Amino acid sequence: MPDRPPIALSGSPGSPYTRKMLALLRYRRIPYLYLMANSEAVADMPQPKVRLLPTFYLPDETGTLQAVVDSTPLIRRLEREHDGRSVIPTDPALAFLDELIEDYADEWLTKAMFHYRWAYAEDVDRAARILPAWSGLSIPDDTLARRGEMFSRRQIDRLFVVGSNPVTGPVIEASYRRFLEVFEAHLTLQPYLLGRRPGASDFAVYGQLTQLAQFDPTPMALTLKIAPRVFAWVSLMEDASGLEPQPGDWTPLADQPETLAALLAEMGRVYAPVMLANAQALARGATEVRAEVDGLAWTQSPFPYQAKCLQWLRTSYAKLGDDVRSAVDPLLRQGGLAAIFT
Repeated sequence: MPDRPPIALSGSPGSPYTRKMLALLRYRRIPYLYLMANSEAVADMPQPKVRLLPTFYLPDETGTLQAVVDSTPLIRRLEREHDGRSVIPTDPALAFLDELIEDYADEWLTKAMFHYRWAYAEDVDRAARILPAWSGLSIPDDTLARRGEMFSRRQIDRLFVVGSNPVTGPVIEASYRRFLEVFEAHLTLQPYLLGRRPGASDFAVYGQLTQLAQFDPTPMALTLKIAPRVFAWVSLMEDASGLEPQPGDWTPLADQPETLAALLAEMGRVYAPVMLANAQALARGATEVRAEVDGLAWTQSPFPYQAKCLQWLRTSYAKLGDDVRSAVDPLLRQGGLAAIFT
Protein backbone atom coordinates (compact mmCIF):
# COMPACT_ATOMS: atom_id res chain seq x y z
CA MET A 1 0.00 0.00 0.00
CA PRO A 2 1.53 3.36 -1.01
CA ASP A 3 2.28 5.89 1.68
CA ARG A 4 -0.44 8.44 2.30
CA PRO A 5 0.38 12.00 1.28
CA PRO A 6 0.85 14.46 4.14
CA ILE A 7 -2.34 15.97 5.52
CA ALA A 8 -2.63 19.60 4.44
CA LEU A 9 -3.95 22.17 6.88
CA SER A 10 -3.90 25.93 7.19
CA GLY A 11 -3.73 27.99 10.34
CA SER A 12 -1.85 30.62 12.33
CA PRO A 13 0.49 30.60 15.35
CA GLY A 14 -1.94 32.94 17.10
CA SER A 15 -4.76 30.39 16.89
CA PRO A 16 -4.87 28.09 19.94
CA TYR A 17 -6.77 25.46 17.97
CA THR A 18 -4.12 25.48 15.24
CA ARG A 19 -1.46 24.91 17.88
CA LYS A 20 -3.59 22.19 19.47
CA MET A 21 -3.80 20.23 16.23
CA LEU A 22 -0.20 20.76 15.09
CA ALA A 23 1.08 19.41 18.41
CA LEU A 24 -1.28 16.46 18.15
CA LEU A 25 -0.12 15.63 14.62
CA ARG A 26 3.50 15.77 15.76
CA TYR A 27 2.83 13.55 18.76
CA ARG A 28 0.95 11.01 16.66
CA ARG A 29 3.68 11.16 13.98
CA ILE A 30 1.13 11.86 11.26
CA PRO A 31 2.85 13.61 8.32
CA TYR A 32 1.36 17.01 7.54
CA LEU A 33 1.82 20.03 5.31
CA TYR A 34 1.24 23.27 7.20
CA LEU A 35 0.03 26.24 5.16
CA MET A 36 -0.19 29.72 6.60
CA ALA A 37 -3.71 31.14 6.51
CA ASN A 38 -4.18 33.75 3.75
CA SER A 39 -1.21 32.37 1.79
CA GLU A 40 -1.39 31.87 -1.98
CA ALA A 41 -1.40 28.10 -1.49
CA VAL A 42 -4.58 28.32 0.61
CA ALA A 43 -6.36 30.42 -2.02
CA ASP A 44 -6.40 27.42 -4.36
CA MET A 45 -7.77 25.02 -1.72
CA PRO A 46 -11.46 24.24 -0.98
CA GLN A 47 -13.08 26.81 1.29
CA PRO A 48 -15.05 25.90 4.43
CA LYS A 49 -18.62 27.09 4.96
CA VAL A 50 -17.46 28.82 8.13
CA ARG A 51 -13.91 30.12 8.07
CA LEU A 52 -12.18 28.76 11.15
CA LEU A 53 -8.59 27.91 12.06
CA PRO A 54 -7.20 25.42 11.56
CA THR A 55 -8.76 24.24 8.32
CA PHE A 56 -7.88 20.69 7.26
CA TYR A 57 -8.09 19.59 3.63
CA LEU A 58 -9.27 15.98 3.65
CA PRO A 59 -10.93 13.68 1.11
CA ASP A 60 -14.61 12.86 1.43
CA GLU A 61 -16.09 9.42 0.69
CA THR A 62 -15.67 10.04 -3.07
CA GLY A 63 -12.06 11.12 -2.70
CA THR A 64 -12.86 14.78 -3.36
CA LEU A 65 -10.86 17.17 -1.23
CA GLN A 66 -12.97 19.07 1.30
CA ALA A 67 -12.25 21.85 3.80
CA VAL A 68 -12.88 20.46 7.29
CA VAL A 69 -12.86 22.47 10.52
CA ASP A 70 -13.54 21.82 14.24
CA SER A 71 -10.72 20.22 16.18
CA THR A 72 -12.73 17.83 18.37
CA PRO A 73 -14.32 15.75 15.58
CA LEU A 74 -11.08 16.03 13.61
CA ILE A 75 -9.21 14.31 16.44
CA ARG A 76 -11.76 11.45 16.36
CA ARG A 77 -11.46 11.15 12.59
CA LEU A 78 -7.67 10.93 12.86
CA GLU A 79 -8.13 8.18 15.46
CA ARG A 80 -10.19 6.16 12.98
CA GLU A 81 -7.88 6.71 10.04
CA HIS A 82 -4.41 6.49 11.65
CA ASP A 83 -3.25 3.69 13.92
CA GLY A 84 -1.03 3.98 16.96
CA ARG A 85 -0.19 6.59 19.58
CA SER A 86 -3.85 7.19 20.39
CA VAL A 87 -4.87 10.25 22.39
CA ILE A 88 -8.14 8.63 23.51
CA PRO A 89 -7.83 6.59 26.74
CA THR A 90 -8.75 2.92 26.42
CA ASP A 91 -10.78 2.99 29.63
CA PRO A 92 -14.24 4.42 28.77
CA ALA A 93 -14.49 6.32 32.06
CA LEU A 94 -11.17 8.05 31.41
CA ALA A 95 -12.14 8.64 27.77
CA PHE A 96 -15.32 10.40 28.90
CA LEU A 97 -13.44 12.61 31.35
CA ASP A 98 -10.86 13.34 28.67
CA GLU A 99 -13.62 14.53 26.33
CA LEU A 100 -15.16 16.64 29.09
CA ILE A 101 -11.87 18.35 29.98
CA GLU A 102 -11.13 18.90 26.29
CA ASP A 103 -14.42 20.76 25.96
CA TYR A 104 -13.67 22.84 29.07
CA ALA A 105 -10.38 23.92 27.51
CA ASP A 106 -11.90 24.63 24.11
CA GLU A 107 -14.98 26.45 25.40
CA TRP A 108 -14.00 27.99 28.77
CA LEU A 109 -10.22 28.49 28.86
CA THR A 110 -10.58 30.19 25.50
CA LYS A 111 -12.64 32.88 27.25
CA ALA A 112 -9.57 33.69 29.35
CA MET A 113 -7.41 33.79 26.24
CA PHE A 114 -9.76 36.14 24.41
CA HIS A 115 -10.32 38.30 27.50
CA TYR A 116 -6.67 38.84 28.38
CA ARG A 117 -5.64 39.49 24.79
CA TRP A 118 -8.19 42.22 24.16
CA ALA A 119 -8.88 43.72 27.61
CA TYR A 120 -5.40 45.04 28.49
CA ALA A 121 -3.52 47.75 26.61
CA GLU A 122 -0.15 45.96 26.63
CA ASP A 123 -1.71 42.74 25.38
CA VAL A 124 -3.71 44.55 22.69
CA ASP A 125 -0.57 46.30 21.51
CA ARG A 126 1.42 43.07 21.23
CA ALA A 127 -1.39 41.26 19.42
CA ALA A 128 -1.91 44.18 17.03
CA ARG A 129 1.80 44.22 16.17
CA ILE A 130 2.40 40.48 15.81
CA LEU A 131 -0.79 38.74 14.65
CA PRO A 132 -1.05 40.60 11.31
CA ALA A 133 2.63 39.95 10.64
CA TRP A 134 1.93 36.23 10.75
CA SER A 135 -0.30 36.76 7.71
CA GLY A 136 2.45 38.48 5.75
CA LEU A 137 5.89 39.73 6.74
CA SER A 138 7.05 41.61 3.68
CA ILE A 139 4.63 44.54 3.78
CA PRO A 140 5.17 48.25 4.53
CA ASP A 141 5.07 49.44 8.14
CA ASP A 142 1.97 51.56 7.59
CA THR A 143 0.11 48.62 6.05
CA LEU A 144 1.09 46.38 8.97
CA ALA A 145 -0.02 49.03 11.47
CA ARG A 146 -3.33 49.57 9.67
CA ARG A 147 -4.04 45.84 9.60
CA GLY A 148 -3.22 45.56 13.30
CA GLU A 149 -5.57 48.42 14.17
CA MET A 150 -8.42 46.98 12.09
CA PHE A 151 -7.95 43.46 13.48
CA SER A 152 -7.74 44.56 17.11
CA ARG A 153 -10.80 46.79 16.80
CA ARG A 154 -12.81 43.93 15.32
CA GLN A 155 -11.75 41.56 18.10
CA ILE A 156 -12.35 44.07 20.90
CA ASP A 157 -15.83 44.67 19.55
CA ARG A 158 -16.45 40.92 19.84
CA LEU A 159 -15.56 40.65 23.55
CA PHE A 160 -19.26 40.52 24.43
CA VAL A 161 -19.60 37.32 22.40
CA VAL A 162 -17.37 35.34 24.77
CA GLY A 163 -18.75 37.07 27.84
CA SER A 164 -15.83 39.38 28.66
CA ASN A 165 -17.03 42.66 30.18
CA PRO A 166 -16.25 44.75 33.29
CA VAL A 167 -18.46 42.50 35.47
CA THR A 168 -17.32 39.12 34.17
CA GLY A 169 -13.66 40.02 33.66
CA PRO A 170 -12.73 39.42 37.32
CA VAL A 171 -14.58 36.07 37.21
CA ILE A 172 -12.56 34.98 34.18
CA GLU A 173 -9.28 36.11 35.71
CA ALA A 174 -9.94 34.46 39.07
CA SER A 175 -10.84 31.24 37.27
CA TYR A 176 -7.62 31.30 35.25
CA ARG A 177 -5.57 31.80 38.41
CA ARG A 178 -7.32 28.85 40.11
CA PHE A 179 -6.78 26.71 37.02
CA LEU A 180 -3.06 27.51 37.09
CA GLU A 181 -2.82 26.62 40.77
CA VAL A 182 -4.66 23.31 40.29
CA PHE A 183 -2.72 22.33 37.17
CA GLU A 184 0.61 23.28 38.77
CA ALA A 185 -0.21 20.99 41.70
CA HIS A 186 -1.35 18.24 39.32
CA LEU A 187 1.94 18.34 37.40
CA THR A 188 3.86 17.62 40.59
CA LEU A 189 2.17 14.20 40.58
CA GLN A 190 1.93 13.19 36.91
CA PRO A 191 3.07 14.83 33.66
CA TYR A 192 -0.28 14.81 31.85
CA LEU A 193 -3.90 15.24 32.83
CA LEU A 194 -4.75 11.54 32.92
CA GLY A 195 -1.41 9.85 33.41
CA ARG A 196 2.00 9.53 31.84
CA ARG A 197 0.79 10.02 28.26
CA PRO A 198 -1.22 12.89 26.74
CA GLY A 199 -4.90 12.68 25.89
CA ALA A 200 -6.97 14.92 23.65
CA SER A 201 -7.62 17.10 26.70
CA ASP A 202 -3.89 17.80 27.10
CA PHE A 203 -3.67 19.11 23.56
CA ALA A 204 -6.76 21.27 24.08
CA VAL A 205 -5.31 22.78 27.27
CA TYR A 206 -1.94 23.19 25.56
CA GLY A 207 -3.52 25.09 22.65
CA GLN A 208 -5.01 27.73 24.91
CA LEU A 209 -1.84 27.97 27.00
CA THR A 210 0.34 28.64 23.96
CA GLN A 211 -1.33 32.04 24.04
CA LEU A 212 -2.13 32.54 27.73
CA ALA A 213 1.16 31.29 29.15
CA GLN A 214 3.62 32.14 26.42
CA PHE A 215 2.37 35.00 24.24
CA ASP A 216 0.01 37.50 25.87
CA PRO A 217 1.97 39.58 28.43
CA THR A 218 -0.55 39.81 31.28
CA PRO A 219 -1.47 36.11 31.66
CA MET A 220 2.10 35.09 30.80
CA ALA A 221 3.44 37.10 33.74
CA LEU A 222 0.85 35.50 36.02
CA THR A 223 1.73 32.01 34.76
CA LEU A 224 5.44 32.55 35.33
CA LYS A 225 4.79 33.87 38.82
CA ILE A 226 2.56 31.11 40.19
CA ALA A 227 2.89 28.14 37.82
CA PRO A 228 6.43 27.60 36.46
CA ARG A 229 5.72 23.92 35.77
CA VAL A 230 2.74 24.88 33.64
CA PHE A 231 4.90 27.31 31.68
CA ALA A 232 7.52 24.60 31.10
CA TRP A 233 4.84 22.01 30.24
CA VAL A 234 3.63 24.13 27.32
CA SER A 235 7.07 24.02 25.72
CA LEU A 236 7.34 20.26 26.27
CA MET A 237 3.90 19.65 24.75
CA GLU A 238 4.80 21.48 21.55
CA ASP A 239 6.61 18.44 20.20
CA ALA A 240 6.09 15.17 22.07
CA SER A 241 6.95 13.03 19.03
CA GLY A 242 9.81 11.44 20.97
CA LEU A 243 7.56 10.13 23.74
CA GLU A 244 7.01 6.36 23.59
CA PRO A 245 3.62 5.85 25.29
CA GLN A 246 2.68 2.51 26.81
CA PRO A 247 -0.86 1.17 27.41
CA GLY A 248 -0.27 1.26 31.17
CA ASP A 249 0.55 4.97 31.07
CA TRP A 250 -3.10 5.91 31.60
CA THR A 251 -3.58 6.23 35.36
CA PRO A 252 -6.63 4.15 36.41
CA LEU A 253 -9.56 6.26 37.57
CA ALA A 254 -9.33 4.90 41.11
CA ASP A 255 -5.68 5.94 41.27
CA GLN A 256 -6.05 9.45 39.87
CA PRO A 257 -4.69 12.12 42.24
CA GLU A 258 -6.99 14.48 44.11
CA THR A 259 -5.79 17.27 41.87
CA LEU A 260 -7.92 15.82 39.05
CA ALA A 261 -11.00 16.15 41.27
CA ALA A 262 -9.91 19.71 42.03
CA LEU A 263 -9.77 20.49 38.31
CA LEU A 264 -13.25 19.03 37.81
CA ALA A 265 -14.48 21.19 40.71
CA GLU A 266 -13.12 24.29 38.99
CA MET A 267 -14.94 23.24 35.83
CA GLY A 268 -18.16 22.79 37.78
CA ARG A 269 -17.72 26.21 39.36
CA VAL A 270 -17.48 28.23 36.13
CA TYR A 271 -17.84 26.17 32.94
CA ALA A 272 -20.94 24.18 33.89
CA PRO A 273 -23.29 27.08 34.79
CA VAL A 274 -22.38 29.03 31.65
CA MET A 275 -22.80 26.01 29.36
CA LEU A 276 -26.19 25.25 30.91
CA ALA A 277 -27.39 28.84 30.75
CA ASN A 278 -26.29 29.11 27.12
CA ALA A 279 -28.23 25.97 26.14
CA GLN A 280 -31.32 27.15 28.03
CA ALA A 281 -31.19 30.59 26.42
CA LEU A 282 -31.01 29.05 22.95
CA ALA A 283 -33.89 26.71 23.76
CA ARG A 284 -36.04 29.72 24.80
CA GLY A 285 -34.97 31.80 21.82
CA ALA A 286 -33.49 34.40 24.20
CA THR A 287 -31.17 37.08 22.88
CA GLU A 288 -28.96 37.06 25.98
CA VAL A 289 -27.41 34.38 28.19
CA ARG A 290 -27.76 35.08 31.90
CA ALA A 291 -26.12 33.03 34.64
CA GLU A 292 -24.57 33.46 38.06
CA VAL A 293 -20.92 32.56 38.38
CA ASP A 294 -19.07 33.06 41.65
CA GLY A 295 -21.95 35.17 42.90
CA LEU A 296 -21.72 37.62 39.99
CA ALA A 297 -24.02 38.11 37.04
CA TRP A 298 -22.71 36.52 33.86
CA THR A 299 -24.00 37.81 30.53
CA GLN A 300 -23.01 36.99 26.98
CA SER A 301 -24.56 36.44 23.59
CA PRO A 302 -26.04 32.98 22.95
CA PHE A 303 -23.50 30.72 21.27
CA PRO A 304 -25.13 27.91 19.25
CA TYR A 305 -21.87 25.99 18.82
CA GLN A 306 -21.47 25.58 22.58
CA ALA A 307 -24.96 24.10 22.76
CA LYS A 308 -23.83 21.60 20.14
CA CYS A 309 -20.76 20.79 22.27
CA LEU A 310 -23.00 20.20 25.28
CA GLN A 311 -25.19 17.85 23.26
CA TRP A 312 -22.12 15.88 22.12
CA LEU A 313 -21.08 15.45 25.75
CA ARG A 314 -24.57 14.35 26.75
CA THR A 315 -24.61 11.83 23.92
CA SER A 316 -21.26 10.44 25.07
CA TYR A 317 -22.55 10.20 28.63
CA ALA A 318 -25.72 8.43 27.49
CA LYS A 319 -23.60 5.79 25.75
CA LEU A 320 -21.69 4.90 28.92
CA GLY A 321 -22.46 1.53 30.46
CA ASP A 322 -23.95 1.38 33.95
CA ASP A 323 -20.63 0.30 35.44
CA VAL A 324 -18.82 3.22 33.83
CA ARG A 325 -21.45 5.70 35.01
CA SER A 326 -21.14 4.37 38.54
CA ALA A 327 -17.42 5.18 38.30
CA VAL A 328 -17.71 8.70 36.88
CA ASP A 329 -20.94 9.89 38.56
CA PRO A 330 -19.36 10.44 42.00
CA LEU A 331 -16.68 12.63 40.41
CA LEU A 332 -19.28 14.58 38.43
CA ARG A 333 -21.40 15.15 41.54
CA GLN A 334 -18.38 16.10 43.64
CA GLY A 335 -17.20 18.50 40.95
CA GLY A 336 -20.58 20.17 40.44
CA LEU A 337 -20.81 18.83 36.88
CA ALA A 338 -23.68 16.38 37.23
CA ALA A 339 -26.30 19.01 36.36
CA ILE A 340 -25.17 19.29 32.76
CA PHE A 341 -25.93 15.59 32.25
CA THR A 342 -29.33 15.63 33.97
